[in-house]
Amino acid sequence: MSSSSNTINIRGLKHLDIVFAVAVLAMVIMMIVPIPTQLLDILLTVNISVAVVILLVALYNKEALEFSSFPSLLLITTLFRLSLNVSSTRLILLQGFAGEIIQTFGQFVLGGSAVVGFVIFIILIIIQFIVITRGAERVSEVAARFTLDAMPGKQMAIDADLNTGLISEEEAKERRKKIQREADFYGAMDGASKFVKGDAIAGIIIVVINIVGGFIIGVLQKGMSVTQALNTYTILTVGDGLVSQIPALLISTATGIIVTRAASDTDLGHEVGWQVFRQPKVLAIATGALVLLAFLGMPAIPFIALAAVMGVISYSIHRTQQQTAQLQSEKQQEEEIENIKKPENVLGLLHVDTLELELGYSLIPLVDAQQGGDLLDRVVMIRRQCALELGIVLPPIRMRDNMQLKPNCYSIKIKGVEVAGGELIMDRYLAMSSGLTENGITGIDTVEPAFGLPAKWIPANLREQAELAGYTVVDPSSVVATHLTEVIKSHAHEILSRQDVQTLLDNIKSNYPAVVEELVPQVLSLGEVQKVLANLLRERVAIRDLVTILETLADYGKVTKDPEMLTEYVRQALSRQIIKQYLDGNEKLHVITLDPAVEQLIRDSIQHTDHGSFVAIDPVKGQALFEKLSNVITQVTEKGYMPIILCAPVVRIYFKRLTEKLMPKLVVLSYNELDNRINVESVGVVNI
Repeated sequence: MSSSSNTINIRGLKHLDIVFAVAVLAMVIMMIVPIPTQLLDILLTVNISVAVVILLVALYNKEALEFSSFPSLLLITTLFRLSLNVSSTRLILLQGFAGEIIQTFGQFVLGGSAVVGFVIFIILIIIQFIVITRGAERVSEVAARFTLDAMPGKQMAIDADLNTGLISEEEAKERRKKIQREADFYGAMDGASKFVKGDAIAGIIIVVINIVGGFIIGVLQKGMSVTQALNTYTILTVGDGLVSQIPALLISTATGIIVTRAASDTDLGHEVGWQVFRQPKVLAIATGALVLLAFLGMPAIPFIALAAVMGVISYSIHRTQQQTAQLQSEKQQEEEIENIKKPENVLGLLHVDTLELELGYSLIPLVDAQQGGDLLDRVVMIRRQCALELGIVLPPIRMRDNMQLKPNCYSIKIKGVEVAGGELIMDRYLAMSSGLTENGITGIDTVEPAFGLPAKWIPANLREQAELAGYTVVDPSSVVATHLTEVIKSHAHEILSRQDVQTLLDNIKSNYPAVVEELVPQVLSLGEVQKVLANLLRERVAIRDLVTILETLADYGKVTKDPEMLTEYVRQALSRQIIKQYLDGNEKLHVITLDPAVEQLIRDSIQHTDHGSFVAIDPVKGQALFEKLSNVITQVTEKGYMPIILCAPVVRIYFKRLTEKLMPKLVVLSYNELDNRINVESVGVVNI
């Protein structure tokens, strides 16, 4: 809802806040300062009018939050009625007259009978205090409790819808704001309902005080007889009570309507009418029951008359429903014919989701919170993890079931193409050996999908035994989440789009506008920046320090537009960040170096074109190079070291491109990325 819809654009009410504050202060002053009877009549009329308006607003509201100011208004109207009670009591006891309205209620409405008036007043108090007020109070308590209890679930549902792409960020903010407003409203209504209860009790006490006080004043001070004093002051007091309790009854009714109102697209009258009269059979049966009662000795005229009215209504509704159904059928047939005639609109089918996770039907419980599934929560954590570790904001991950998959299988897609998948066993845990396990364990042999490690599916009763034996044990949801995370990290350079880069630039521009304005589009285009960031992500270099990256591009973008060379300059600027993740516990870097002959071979094989540079190495020499590289990597791995290649800066990017097809996770560093304070140890040499 826009803010403009909540503003009263009336020139005469632009100072409504001041008027409102003055009115509240006047209510307090009324309890102290006597007011004339003419002003009291006007204020009593205002009291009744305000109560009627509040009741009508409650009836026409479509949901409770449309009248979110009601709890505060309830307190103010209660204060107003109490102020009027004090003022009218003062006039009744001092003058024996409290204005035309109270006098009219006492004489005309009550017929001049104190007994009748007192009985009617007691009935109204019972209706308000025992029926409406107590019910509204209980409903307010329950509504507040359930609203607060439901808040975490609603928040999680919003996060899940946001992460799966069902709603946008703005829609999520609006929903969260609405949930908070609901909690505040029902919490306030829980307390405000006590005002109504207290007002009803105060009304009874005030009537008793007025009658007793008026009787004493009339007999002792004004010389009235006992009968005359009782009759005069009882009629005035009961009239005063009715004048105040009728608006109180209306506002109590409005309270009950608001707290019992469920959100709807229509007002209460239309909703009740539609729900009551949508079943003509019910009205027909009620008509028959009324006719039967008329023949069983009840007064015939009212029962027969009402039965006739209900019968006509039932027949009219039935006929209208038949005509509506026929028209809808004809319209549907016409639309089907039109759809057949016109070409199919396939624009909606052209959209491709960047990230998709498809599940077989047996894996649906993983995303169903009611069945204990927590995969949606894990997706939220994956998005946070990728933001912290890679520096990118993932697009929504679309999750859906796919009946074409095997029941226990899942598929991970990037831009509509499957890049990974796996198979789970829902009632078992995946146990992976750490290499230090003491005993074997019984289970179904499998391969962990994210890293390709040998593993076993074990029953739940063996979980503790497997953990004690040194196995790493995870549930099926963790298997999917880990696999999805690894796929995202491996394909982050494909996921990052120009629009994503623009979003990152807009975010950084709010704090560092100078570097963004200097770089794009004066030095580099958005596409060129995107290529550099994608190159970094391809080798799992985080782009979270975007300021350093952009400043480096602004410095060297004037020298070269080659994304590969620009990437090397950025890597040198991020050298501490890159190297830190590969150091051992002693701050030492263990590397495999390239023989100068190998580096020269790669230099000689570099081909430069207008579209970029690439390596065209002799196939025989390339085969020998890969065999030697594989042997060295095997030897280094057996020693317990991570294989890391260290080479000359001009060779690094080309050696990485040469090996990434067969060894995509091989780390290749250049000498320019090393810090003088780092101890480097060569654990192998690649030569030919």
